[in-house]
Amino acid sequence: MTFRILRTLAALALWACAALAHAQSYPAKPVRIIVPYPAGGTTDIIARIAAAQLAERLRQPFVVENRAGASGAIGAVAVAQSAPDGYTLVMGTASSHGINSALQKNLPYDAVKDFAPVTVVASTPNIVVVHPSVPAKTLGELLALAKAQPGKINFGSTSPGGSPHMSAELLKMMAGVDMAHVPYKGAAPMLTDLIGGQIQAGFDNLPSTIGFVRGGKVRALAVTTPQRWPGAPDIPTVAESGVPGYEVSGWFGLLAPAGTPKSVLDTLQSAVAQAVQQPEVARQLRDLGAEPVANKPEAFARDIAADVEKWRKVVQATGVRLE
Repeated sequence: MTFRILRTLAALALWACAALAHAQSYPAKPVRIIVPYPAGGTTDIIARIAAAQLAERLRQPFVVENRAGASGAIGAVAVAQSAPDGYTLVMGTASSHGINSALQKNLPYDAVKDFAPVTVVASTPNIVVVHPSVPAKTLGELLALAKAQPGKINFGSTSPGGSPHMSAELLKMMAGVDMAHVPYKGAAPMLTDLIGGQIQAGFDNLPSTIGFVRGGKVRALAVTTPQRWPGAPDIPTVAESGVPGYEVSGWFGLLAPAGTPKSVLDTLQSAVAQAVQQPEVARQLRDLGAEPVANKPEAFARDIAADVEKWRKVVQATGVRLE
């Protein structure tokens, strides 16, 4: 019995030493951050800001790799199936780790069980925009047009089942309007068609669209968050535009495969927190239309679970399905 106890204590000591050594040496080689969406979109932009800051603080390259497809599922499952050592991360979103669980019946990963959340890097509203030729200066006027012409107003989104798409579906349900969805594979092609007048309206993450709003290429009608966005205080919220109770917030957060040592998660979270506390980094994110967050892994895990439950209810209520 004494021998068994000593052997157990020795094993625990070895495990503790190994964990400590891992924490002290991590990262000892380059780290991949997989972005499960195309280059140039909001997720990609925020991932590259985070990668640069992590590389500076942790003294190893953090390499961004785009693996787009299936509303973020292709990139997400690649990370879920990777070794839980902290060298493969994903920049997840409310779509890849919230909406997908509600929309995709055969999703090849579990957004809660297959990942170890690190931190939300930043959050952002989605934004409702229209081509300047559309005779609607407010969201209320756009909804009135949609009610007068059911199914005639078309809107683009950055991916089927993504946060912008589901923002629109929730708005349609709550406002009682019918608008036609035109799905795109990313923000760039959707905005190209919107600016060109091929579609009338668009739903997108604010960071990848706000530059076109400021340049007069598209007209902003509303943001989806409960409060107006500090970087664009002249744009009203959906809730104050005649749809009380409406709320959708986008988030962009780093996750590792389930089983990644807590010491690694804490190292990454601490580095992100240090970065976003720097005025220049915070300004860079806010200029994009994103708000720095850097919450703890435990808080991020609770947020993901809540998001999954929220979107399951929305999908059940709207009956929306992927095209």
